[in-house]
Amino acid sequence: MGAHTVTAEKLEAKPLQPLSVRTRLAGTPKNPPKYAVTVSDSAGQPVTVADPRATRALVALMDMHAVNGGAACHWGGPAALAEVSAAIHAVMFSVSGREWHDAYNFINDAGHAENGIYAVRANYGFDGLTFSDLKNFRGIKSKLTGHGESHLNPEGVLLSNGPLGSSLPQAQGLALADGLLKHDRTTLCILSDGAAMEGEAKEALAAIPGLAGKALLAPFVLIISDNDTKLSGRITKDSFSMTPTFESLATLGWNVIKEERGNDLQAVWLALEKSLSAAKQNPAKPVALWLKTVKGRGIKATEDNAAGGHGFPLGNADKLPAWIDEIYNGSAPAEFSTWASELRQQWLDKEAAKKAAPAPTVSGPKKTKIQEGLSKAAIRAVQNGYPVFSVSADLAGSTGIAAFQKTFPDRALDIGIAESNMISTATGLSKLGLIPLVDTFAQFGVTKGLLPLTMTAISQAPVIALFSHTGFQDAADGASHQASTYFAAVSPIPHTTVIALSCADEAEAYLYQAIERIAADRQAGRDGDSVIFFLGRENYPVTWQENAKYEWGKAQILRDGADVTLLTNGPLVGKALAAADELQSAGISATVINSAFVNHIDLPTLTAAVQKTKGRLIVAEDHQLNSGFGAQTFHALINAGVTLNGKSLGIPGVFGQSAYTADELYDKYGLGISGLVSAAKTLL
Repeated sequence: MGAHTVTAEKLEAKPLQPLSVRTRLAGTPKNPPKYAVTVSDSAGQPVTVADPRATRALVALMDMHAVNGGAACHWGGPAALAEVSAAIHAVMFSVSGREWHDAYNFINDAGHAENGIYAVRANYGFDGLTFSDLKNFRGIKSKLTGHGESHLNPEGVLLSNGPLGSSLPQAQGLALADGLLKHDRTTLCILSDGAAMEGEAKEALAAIPGLAGKALLAPFVLIISDNDTKLSGRITKDSFSMTPTFESLATLGWNVIKEERGNDLQAVWLALEKSLSAAKQNPAKPVALWLKTVKGRGIKATEDNAAGGHGFPLGNADKLPAWIDEIYNGSAPAEFSTWASELRQQWLDKEAAKKAAPAPTVSGPKKTKIQEGLSKAAIRAVQNGYPVFSVSADLAGSTGIAAFQKTFPDRALDIGIAESNMISTATGLSKLGLIPLVDTFAQFGVTKGLLPLTMTAISQAPVIALFSHTGFQDAADGASHQASTYFAAVSPIPHTTVIALSCADEAEAYLYQAIERIAADRQAGRDGDSVIFFLGRENYPVTWQENAKYEWGKAQILRDGADVTLLTNGPLVGKALAAADELQSAGISATVINSAFVNHIDLPTLTAAVQKTKGRLIVAEDHQLNSGFGAQTFHALINAGVTLNGKSLGIPGVFGQSAYTADELYDKYGLGISGLVSAAKTLL
């Protein structure tokens, strides 16, 4: 490859005319915020802005409702951004003569702080939002999703967010379009310091000033929230300092305006005013407003916490009234104090009812997270002399490998919020004889890590990936975090084995075998295969059957029947067993098979089972129907000449959404117990 030598006659094109795309964003609010404070602009004139204390109080209250529903949510990020969010919205909503969105593109790359934006906008009554609407935050019936999603909330979200660093390059595209079309519009984009570690964010940090310097972009202002904090702790301590990255922005061509007082509303207002003025006066030089913020601001306990209270720290409403008082230093509005007290009383009533009720009978198998098995296997492997090394991207506590890392701290590295870099780093480790483990959420592993995973195989340097929170298991975070194409993404990669885990014992057995197999292959002069494990986030029985055997490449028959075969893996194994029980009560005998090896179908086991049940086969998966486990299974069986009367259950070509629990989503899409039972009956 080299310089292209194509020649063509230059023609004059018609003026660039965009297609007519009607915005669905809600219009400028007619009223000022209900709870407001005043700052002074650079000319000394008063400006009304939403009170950041109200934002923090509303975030705490709405988060408590989500926690009561069974969902996780965020506190630290929105608390850190309360002042800048107040200032940005005051600027945007002060536009006169046209709608706010005609003057500004607003993009929030810090998706974990979207609830803070909901809170500010409810304060304004934007899009008809009320404080009562916030009570349904992250619920399946609400468009106020865990991260901003334009497919569910186009009135409030221009570009969906969630995976950190992804919205910044999209914002670059908005500014480019505005520049090409000569729109009088400024792009405002919020970026967290953690997101700036992502490769796609770094690409945009270089491209935006480069394109602006060629007079291609409309004015652009990037607001960076720098608090040296990520989900698992301090960025500098756990990984490396981001300060040199931010200092390098000036060299890249940004006009860097730094404000150390990122939680001082007056200072933030003046810094934002200065940034907007500079960007509009000279669009060729985009502005990076570098704000030093405090994650978890407003509550001392979260300000002091190493992770800034990233998730909502209160597991119940007992301390919620005290939180509201602390946010307001003892002078909270009555409706917030009353709201918090009502939530606390509801919690107290539930606790009293629990104490008064008879002690529940503990029955059934012991349950735990699948993740426990992963650390057990990795620890045992090191104890037995295998050169295992863990490379993480901030989520070791969620993926389950944290116990291994704490046991062997010299065998672990947190590379920061950078999934592609994590996998590529592991490739280098593997090439020199180590057995690297990488871990993150499934959505980030397959979307940001797909090319590195492919290059790992091409480079003959196998890695072991532990990708958690598959499918609807990350219910509350919404579509951006719900991996629904994970099997389809990685199953076709040559020299790669894909395994869906359903319990802790299975996880321990197969991870240890994966380590053994790579070691044996390398010692024998063979390249070895990468292994990608997918797992959920909830608690499951430690094992699905006593004295279970976990043979590499073999499916497990968990229940033997004669009428229909229920085939699944991962988080739906328990659903299939429960469905088999319900079918049994209706006189229908079901075989239940856990087929963990997704892209290496165990044809002998499946063929025998399907033939026994007269070809009747139900395949269920927490994945899109298109190109998933069902598609691979039916393809393999048909190619083997097996006669089938089958049905495939999965996600029907749609995105998910926030819900308090995964079960709500399974039921919605026919993947719950009743859905499996109904599907089986249709074949009979």
